Amino acid sequence: MPASVAYLLDRITVNPRQCGDRPCIRGMRIRVIDILQLLAAGEQFFEFLEELPDLELDDIKASLLYAVCKLDRPVLAS
Repeated sequence: MPASVAYLLDRITVNPRQCGDRPCIRGMRIRVIDILQLLAAGEQFFEFLEELPDLELDDIKASLLYAVCKLDRPVLAS
């Protein structure tokens, strides 16, 4: 992963006492999965930046990068 985007992962926090230990944005109660589901439903970046004023564009990018990192696992042939 390029260092130019690796800093985004610092925006993702996991706290066992918050949101069921699921990854969130900067300690807020906005879960990564919530952002991904909104994007999958067709919501545009600017729409939820307006609806959630504490959210920043880099938070959305961080959510996408986090998902990519979690899904990018080598597959071993059986």
